[in-house]
Amino acid sequence: MSVLYIMIPAALMLGVSALVAFILSLRGGQYDDLDTPPVRMLFDDESGKTTGRP
Repeated sequence: MSVLYIMIPAALMLGVSALVAFILSLRGGQYDDLDTPPVRMLFDDESGKTTGRP
C-alpha cells in the first residue's frame, strides 16, 4: 500500500511533464507542415473549374 504513495505522484509527474513537452513542441513549430505549401499550387483546383455551359 505504501508503494501507491510513491507511484501515483510519479505517474502524475510523468503525465504532466509529457503534456508540457507536447505544448512546448507545438509552440516551437515542431508540427508545422513545411512540405505541403510549396506543392499546393500543383494540385488541381476542383472548385475553380467551369464546364463551359451557360
